[in-house]
Amino acid sequence: MTQSEMPALAGKLADWMAATATASFPPETVSMAQNLVLDVTGLCVAARAQDYVLATLAALDEGGPCTAFGHAGGRSGFDAALLNGTAAHGEDYDDTFEGGPVHSGAVLVPALIAACERENLGGEALLRGLVLGSELLCRLSLVTPKAIHKAGFHPTAVIGAIAASAAVSATLGLTPGQTANAIGIAGSMASGIIEYLADGSWTKRMHAGWAAQSGLRAALMARGGFIGPATVLEGTHGFYKAFAPSATPDYGELLSGLGHEWKMATIAFKPYACGTMTQPFIDCGVALRRLGVQSIDIASIVCDVGEGTVHRLWDPLALKHRPPTPYAAKFSTPFCIAVGFIDGRAGFNQFTEARIHDADVLDLCGKITYRVDPADEYPRNFTGHIKATLHNGTVHELRQPHMRGGRSDPLPQAELDAKFAENCAFGGWSAGQSDRLADAISHLFHQPSLASLSEFRA
Repeated sequence: MTQSEMPALAGKLADWMAATATASFPPETVSMAQNLVLDVTGLCVAARAQDYVLATLAALDEGGPCTAFGHAGGRSGFDAALLNGTAAHGEDYDDTFEGGPVHSGAVLVPALIAACERENLGGEALLRGLVLGSELLCRLSLVTPKAIHKAGFHPTAVIGAIAASAAVSATLGLTPGQTANAIGIAGSMASGIIEYLADGSWTKRMHAGWAAQSGLRAALMARGGFIGPATVLEGTHGFYKAFAPSATPDYGELLSGLGHEWKMATIAFKPYACGTMTQPFIDCGVALRRLGVQSIDIASIVCDVGEGTVHRLWDPLALKHRPPTPYAAKFSTPFCIAVGFIDGRAGFNQFTEARIHDADVLDLCGKITYRVDPADEYPRNFTGHIKATLHNGTVHELRQPHMRGGRSDPLPQAELDAKFAENCAFGGWSAGQSDRLADAISHLFHQPSLASLSEFRA
């Protein structure tokens, strides 16, 4: 059978989704889905009064059946998906996936809650779309590792639109043909460049929300009869040729073990509010602090890094030593190590105007450099390694062999629950409000509708 005679990938994926019964989902996928909803909604509340969320809110129309968490009144499905996705991803504190990296929850939870509220669907429909869509998003990210970033695109943004279209299709109960068309349509909606890295501007923050509303729109258009290209993923002018031109796609990563090996069950939850690959290096900085080392003692810190992370988190080094905005600081490994070392944490309060101008932080930042380690496992495994040389000649080497919060060291449920409560408190909610939302989420997949979420619009 020639390539042109083989069944198109979008159709294969649509057939798999249609043939997979919700009742067959392994328990670990259901618990992961529930934690995705918990994490995302907490982040929506945390960011509800931030400037970038208010700027997005100003572009939306009022009225509609859908919830924007922490904001009064209903919204249209598209507007709720955009706003919730932007808020959930805006602090870079949302989930990630080792092998991508991609952020599933900030794209899919907003898209699917909007779809369910718009169509008056219940929790089982939400669960179905979230498990299947997350699995697809994770697998799509493995097809061309590093190549989408290399081409100047944000994988969560472009893959997210594809996965969200399929996820919403599953939630809406579309036919395999309609689902394949939705995926095809979403290929022309996928977008999101990474030029925000040049000046710390805000566009990455909107990528998850844009993908969420695009996926919702693509599925609804497909349900209405709109036709998309069957070979949207693998075609001559398809998704991977456009967004990952330097790589040869390995579609075995997409299809092998599909329905038996659940990648989404290994999604990672971040312990720190910053870029994914900074996380293990922050742990190294915190560990160095615990040795009793003081900033004034440090002559230099050299980090061994994966080549694929350099253009986002290390270069240009002068910019990373002095991030121009709090948002830029989230993607500076030197800054993240410095605040982790000095403060012992890297939460919301470490990424502020005051902190990016703090003399002690900037002094330590300037001592941190990198070297590329050809043996680094990125993106299969997210590791950290620092070599700190003190003025007295003492050398401390610290390694973090995996991402804390990831598949090798998942965050305990108690820590995820505490993160949710802290995020809601940061957003100005009382403990009672956050407790009520957590309780609603714990029962959400068993509810005949998501009407209970309307309580959380303010």
